[in-house]
Amino acid sequence: MKLKKIAATILSGVMVVSLAACGNSDNTANDNTKTTAAAVDTTNDSAGSADSAGDTEQPQPTGGVELEVVTTFAGNDGNAKTYKKFYQMWEEKTGNKVEDMSATADDTFKVRVVTDFETGSEPDVLFFFNGSDANNFIDAGKVVSIEDIRAEFPDYASNLDDGRIPVSWVDNKAYAVPVNGIWEAMFVNTEILDAAGVAMPGADYTWDQFTQDCQKIKDAGYTPIAAALGDIPHYWWEFAIFNYNTPENHLTVPESVEDEIGKGWVAGMEDIKGLYEAGYFPENTLSAKDDETFAMFTEGKAAFLLDGSWKVNGIASACQSDPDDPSTLDKEKLSKFDVTYVPAKDGRKATDLIGGLTSGYYITKKAWDDPQKRAAAVDFVSFMTSDEAVPEFAQHGSSALKNVPEVDENVFNELQMKSLKMVAGSTSFTGPVQDLFQGESRVPTFDGMPEIVSGSVDAKDAVQEGLDIYWSSDL
Repeated sequence: MKLKKIAATILSGVMVVSLAACGNSDNTANDNTKTTAAAVDTTNDSAGSADSAGDTEQPQPTGGVELEVVTTFAGNDGNAKTYKKFYQMWEEKTGNKVEDMSATADDTFKVRVVTDFETGSEPDVLFFFNGSDANNFIDAGKVVSIEDIRAEFPDYASNLDDGRIPVSWVDNKAYAVPVNGIWEAMFVNTEILDAAGVAMPGADYTWDQFTQDCQKIKDAGYTPIAAALGDIPHYWWEFAIFNYNTPENHLTVPESVEDEIGKGWVAGMEDIKGLYEAGYFPENTLSAKDDETFAMFTEGKAAFLLDGSWKVNGIASACQSDPDDPSTLDKEKLSKFDVTYVPAKDGRKATDLIGGLTSGYYITKKAWDDPQKRAAAVDFVSFMTSDEAVPEFAQHGSSALKNVPEVDENVFNELQMKSLKMVAGSTSFTGPVQDLFQGESRVPTFDGMPEIVSGSVDAKDAVQEGLDIYWSSDL
């Protein structure tokens, strides 16, 4: 059977969370996640080592340099304020300036970034995804590898564990310096569960238990699942497929729906259709926007929300009288929310999560070739990925820091602490296969999800159409 499999890709496969408050100060994913990415040794004889950096005279950034920087820390991203805080600290420290052109990370943003590289309009520094979205500009030599940067700046990213810095599957080299990792899991409105007589799901939660709970919640007059299938079906698509896979084979794209893994993809789509037919999604799930269904969850109208770690801060903001002022947090309201594992079926354990270090800072060749900007760009990325900065970005997520700080429980709100405990109980972290299954390949099942669940398009036909596009492309 012919298979295209990610060899050295999106994620580190290892998530480290310091959780002294929860009795666990060194939590890592188990060994079976190592197939999701190759470890990278970005040192070489010419670059020297971090230990010898102090003996090497390195170029120093001079004041008055302006860097064009594009990141995803914008809009509702919980780290937008943290990013602004640190880059302004860097400006004050160095006398340099940042022209911030950050934007929300959606498909439009991705297209814009790729187009900028194609037209020679790329920024000096880019915080972007390290999966197949970056293939084109890496293959075109438009960004500089960590290895090449260390040849001149040996201490670059030396505070991070090389084994957890993701590498590109274009050339098996590391380019993006990661800051914070992500995870995907299921948020819960416990007030609705209590009203419906449903127990809080645990680490052994099964799909059958989940559907039974959804029916109880529906019978109690609530919407079981907050999801906009016509807008953002991504998370249900991912886990529905993962339920028929394992951490060892999830990042494998089948050639056909007749392959064993391909059959799992079809079964996953049919499981989503089953939830839709049972009436467990909002009535307007095919036309609603993601913001609308998220509001249903935070306003006590829907019980479950499948989403990522970035939503922790969003839920907290919804519990504040002033969304921009954490001091206005209604702690009692926030206590009604929890986070747990996505219900499992077939091959996957509920505690097998989707997650990893999916983004990082790239230094472009454009900046590297500019004598005035080279040292400034290196200094900027080093500052933004320092031992001081990373914990503020990672918070309840993960990082590649060698020295992971202990968690001060007083720093985190209740939902963040619940998140840390959930992550501590995970058995593995695997990258999202959708980050490999890119572009037009996803259209038949992403954009076409309303047609699949409503029955106007057969799930098998939609999946095969996407696979045909994938295998005929240059991805």
